[in-house]
Amino acid sequence: MSLRDGGATIDGGGVVTVRYFAGARAAAGVGEEPLPPGLDHDRLVAELTARHGERLAAVLKVASFLVDGVTWHDRRAPLPAGTTVDVLPPFAGG
Repeated sequence: MSLRDGGATIDGGGVVTVRYFAGARAAAGVGEEPLPPGLDHDRLVAELTARHGERLAAVLKVASFLVDGVTWHDRRAPLPAGTTVDVLPPFAGG
């Protein structure tokens, strides 16, 4: 199985899945999308901003990022294939 992404075919097992929640989902206009592996945090944010614009960029500046359910601490480390990144904007409540 493969996914079409920006004109390139990406093998379904060779992707990073980005999932958006709450305001990040609204800003991106999608619930999730595939990206190629190998991106670090700054390159991931740049790619997502290029795809979805400044509205999402503003959310990404204050969002938390989970990699396979764990806070992304080493933001220079490239994301391997098969990884899931959750984009969580700040939540209001109490």
